[in-house]
Amino acid sequence: MPANALLSTLSATPLFAVGLTLAAFLLGNLLFKRLKKPTWLPAILIAALLLAATLAVIGLPYDTYRQDASWLTILLGPATVALGMPLYQQLPHIRALWQPLTICLPIAATLAACYALLIAWVLGSSPLILASIAAKSVTAPIAIGITEQIGGSAALLLGALLITGVATAAFVGLAARFLKIEDERIIGFALGLNGHAIGTVRAFEISPTAGAFASLGMSLTGIFTALILPLAWRLIGAGG
Repeated sequence: MPANALLSTLSATPLFAVGLTLAAFLLGNLLFKRLKKPTWLPAILIAALLLAATLAVIGLPYDTYRQDASWLTILLGPATVALGMPLYQQLPHIRALWQPLTICLPIAATLAACYALLIAWVLGSSPLILASIAAKSVTAPIAIGITEQIGGSAALLLGALLITGVATAAFVGLAARFLKIEDERIIGFALGLNGHAIGTVRAFEISPTAGAFASLGMSLTGIFTALILPLAWRLIGAGG
């Protein structure tokens, strides 16, 4: 059977795209462990590179792959609801630290969106790109919904999420050492707030305490951004 005919046959069912995704994920995790878990090369980045290379080699268009694998996004709904669990588990910490959290979270979450938008705007990026990177520090289930509301591209957003998470996992530890910050609660909160799920995974590698506060930061950032960003975007657009 010719290669093109074989590819057409395989891609006729969504199971092929789903299988490619799962295979890339499993192989990415395996390579990540074999490489002794480098912070600058997380498993999800390895999996994404492997998947992209595979699509290029076999000649499967990205649009076809995305359409076939789109049913996986159904899992984003339960994942969004599950974000309530870290909040419930960390209620004692929230009560104990509600004052610094109340002050820190809005400022940090706003800056996380604004610095990327400012850089992109200075470089002359289009409104589509600006709308696609605004929620780059929010966990994917919430970020996709925000991006769709403000008219961005989910594909561009996912790329921005990956880059942001990898950069956060690599640089938060370096910044903490430079600033001589040893409190795992602060480090974890910064990882979750800026690096969403990828940063949270990195925080759990540091300690359970860092992981718990990363989950807290990721959850609160998602809620705050989902409430504020679409409203702010409409007001800015109306003002323009």
